[in-house]
Amino acid sequence: MKVLFVYYVPSGGVETLNRQRCRALRLAGIESHCLYYSWGSGMQNPADFPIYVTRNDIEIKHILDSCGFNCIVVTTDHASFPRFRMLGYQGKMLLEIQGYGPRSVAQAQLTQAIPYVNAYADGLLNPNTPHISALFRDLYPNKPQFNFNNCFDGTEFTYRPSGIHASPIIAWLGRIEDNKNWREFLYIGHQLKDHVPDLQLWMFEDNQLSIPSEREQFHALIAELGLSDRLTIRANVPNAQMPYYYSIIGDSGGFLCSTSKVEGAPYAVLEAMSCRCPVLTTDSDGVSTSVYHNETGKFYVLGNIQHAVQEGLELMRNPGLREHIRTRAKNHVHESFNPHLYAMNFASMLQAIGL
Repeated sequence: MKVLFVYYVPSGGVETLNRQRCRALRLAGIESHCLYYSWGSGMQNPADFPIYVTRNDIEIKHILDSCGFNCIVVTTDHASFPRFRMLGYQGKMLLEIQGYGPRSVAQAQLTQAIPYVNAYADGLLNPNTPHISALFRDLYPNKPQFNFNNCFDGTEFTYRPSGIHASPIIAWLGRIEDNKNWREFLYIGHQLKDHVPDLQLWMFEDNQLSIPSEREQFHALIAELGLSDRLTIRANVPNAQMPYYYSIIGDSGGFLCSTSKVEGAPYAVLEAMSCRCPVLTTDSDGVSTSVYHNETGKFYVLGNIQHAVQEGLELMRNPGLREHIRTRAKNHVHESFNPHLYAMNFASMLQAIGL
């Protein structure tokens, strides 16, 4: 069985997902390839499966003809379905949604996709994201729908003892864009430093995927809040190095702060949890399968800076609760996002659509 995963650019959570699942699916005898339309920072991450980067129809047709894929899984780009048919592909096709950002955008995009899905798609896939699952049910009542967690190899991407950092660190990971809500992280850090004088802020970003005007506002707010002396920005860190950073953050007494307004199934949260780095997050919908309040992480109310500071301080000052969360979180990743479980669910999905 051969599957092709298609997405716009190898970056962020989808690139991580594709690396994880292309390896996991071998457990079910499934050979996986990836096609991206343009180059992205994720290409620096090592891969042991075929990756193609092109939007040229002749090159894509050659890939399709030479590889003989049984199924194409298209992430987000529903308009590509007729293109693949035009290029001669006759196999099964699935539309996968890993997240669109705001719910309004998800509804608009999935409504726009109706004629494409009804004409070409053999099914719909999402990683148990509640608002996406609800839209699938409402808009596509007659299409097969598959909802199961993404996979994560917590044995490879795991905690690495690093020694205690001199100062507690709170970290943020994402793109400098509105939905990732970087402003809220800076405001939380600004208020939290009044309670934790030696607090350090680390931000991890893909600096190739931001809007120039947003980046200008980002630097202006850093200056306005006086955070330059305690803020470290790291761009395009190879994924293989991130366990080192998450472990340092966790051992420092700090945490990962996820401020997103809406998420599909954020990999940064799973990565941190696997490395014993506690997570404080908004209830951004897609985190509902990974974070359970005061069990595997902590929630705060989106937009409520004081609540975030309150929850963050408890995470930093209550060693019993902190250790409970760190241990439960790591175990949860191993149990609920296991690559073997993903391979089994994926194989069952292919069987259900006639493969």
